Amino acid sequence: MAKFSFKMENLLSIKYKLEDQAKAEYGMELIRLREEERKLELLIAKKDAYQARLKDALYDDLDLREIKDLENCVEHAKYNINVQKFMLQQQQERVNRAREKLDDAMKERKTYEKLKEKAFEQFKIEIEAQERKEVDELVSFRFGAAKESEE
Repeated sequence: MAKFSFKMENLLSIKYKLEDQAKAEYGMELIRLREEERKLELLIAKKDAYQARLKDALYDDLDLREIKDLENCVEHAKYNINVQKFMLQQQQERVNRAREKLDDAMKERKTYEKLKEKAFEQFKIEIEAQERKEVDELVSFRFGAAKESEE
């Protein structure tokens, strides 16, 4: 019996490898996104702490130097938050690009898998046709041999 071989098996295996690379890249970008989100959360918590200390300083004995320092800390924290939001947005764009790359790799792999499935179906049809031909020849041979023995 004939053995099925897909002519583009090498390309299909390359597509699997490219998809695996795209998955790994997407995963790494997601990890970096989570890190950027965590940094933003920490900066917001730090700003909130400075604001709470500033509020306490305003209600306690007025120490203008401490109040001014805390106001500067709050403003600096707000600036860092804005910078971190920008970094987060940039990372989100990298994640989106990695996701698109993964989607494309998956589509290409699926395309080659469909081609392989169609080639296999064609192979099965050809095998069935060959088997029918062999059965027909065998039946014809037996029928012919039976007729010859009757004569």
